[in-house]
Amino acid sequence: MGIVGNLSPDQLQSFDSQGFIVIESFASPEEIDAMRKRMDQLLDEFDCSTASVFSTKNQKELTDNYFYESAENISCFFEEKAFGADGNLKQPKQLSINKVGHALHEIDPVFKKISCSEKVSSLMFSLGYKRPVIIQSMYIFKQPGIGGEVVPHQDNSFLYTEPPTCTGLWLALEDATITNGCLWVFPGSHKNGLVRRMIRREEGVSFDRPSPTYNQKDFLPIEVKAGSLVVIHGDLIHQSFENQSSKSRHAYSLHVVDTDGCKWAPDNWIRRKVEPEPLYVS
Repeated sequence: MGIVGNLSPDQLQSFDSQGFIVIESFASPEEIDAMRKRMDQLLDEFDCSTASVFSTKNQKELTDNYFYESAENISCFFEEKAFGADGNLKQPKQLSINKVGHALHEIDPVFKKISCSEKVSSLMFSLGYKRPVIIQSMYIFKQPGIGGEVVPHQDNSFLYTEPPTCTGLWLALEDATITNGCLWVFPGSHKNGLVRRMIRREEGVSFDRPSPTYNQKDFLPIEVKAGSLVVIHGDLIHQSFENQSSKSRHAYSLHVVDTDGCKWAPDNWIRRKVEPEPLYVS
């Protein structure tokens, strides 16, 4: 296999105690440029008439086949505030998309190259993964003026294995600041376990219990430069606010789960027809 872990003991200790770490300069300027240019091409080719709206506040929106089938293809989702009262887009489609997902890492060569790179595998090896698979990928735009809020959540709620193994990899493709909607994390909250799960039922997806109320004073803003990677424990509570600035906040996000000694929950929203290939097997 030849994979060597690339996290230091201090980084591993910080991840264990805080539930996240920031790795600066994880992606090179050339890699960032390649991903951004490729996404421009994908949006140019995208047919607006097929997309749906994405919202973390209204999960009932996420019950159509377009959403479910996005697990194994490349799909576009609009911002809630992208449309006017007449039902038409208020600005060009390139400034109206919330995210593109959820199989960029499998289907598109540019995104596959970074997603399945040795540095990603080495990172997961450092974290103790035996047979990791990328279960979903997202290019997130956080559009200027309309980039939607992402409410406090845990990644294990949506991508559950028994036992839980999800880790989020959030790569800044532009500088992320408080002004344009950077991540906010609740340090140490991963030690309190999973709060709730989103369950897929015949009538759609819904949560098995209400969301707790959080004190915003417990959250820490993660302002990072383009190229920085935020590694997020699956039980860490994190969020981001609306982007009310004039600058976008592009990011590329991967979610990885282990498939050695654990089971993908059958009531997750993702029900794949084809099993994903592991990054490596140790």
